[in-house]
Amino acid sequence: MTAEDVLSLLGLARQAGADLWIGGGWGIDALLGEQTRPHRDVDVMHRQEHEPVLLAALTAAGFTETLDWRPVRFVVTGPRGLEIDLHPLEFAADGSAEQASLDPERPFVYPASCFVTGTIGGSTVPCLSAEQQAYFHQGYEPAERDLHDMARLRERFGIATHF
Repeated sequence: MTAEDVLSLLGLARQAGADLWIGGGWGIDALLGEQTRPHRDVDVMHRQEHEPVLLAALTAAGFTETLDWRPVRFVVTGPRGLEIDLHPLEFAADGSAEQASLDPERPFVYPASCFVTGTIGGSTVPCLSAEQQAYFHQGYEPAERDLHDMARLRERFGIATHF
């Protein structure tokens, strides 16, 4: 997944009228303003109510659903094996959001302040804050890419991470 692929996805979503925020590795690189490692996919958060128009746009662009763990997340795969990991969010009036989790009693919480912007390929993009990224990188055994990403957040933003 290249920077151009991510920017193309954001453009496609914008044309469809769907809001997206970049998370995961690309989200961290957006916060850093540079690509620091290769990425096999892109994680995006989207407004749950925008899902029909977003899926229609992705389908028209050649993507097909390859994993369905709704309401938590789902994955679409497209041309050249591009993979998009989609996370539906339900927004509250105050701008905060929740994402369903495998434990219905403990949804993932997104404070309004976590929706920020970063830079990919010289373009400003919507993404998740460094604090939110660190929050999501806990409670599991980290892969090498997770260790890399958290080290970059500590170096640049001075925030505490779990590994």
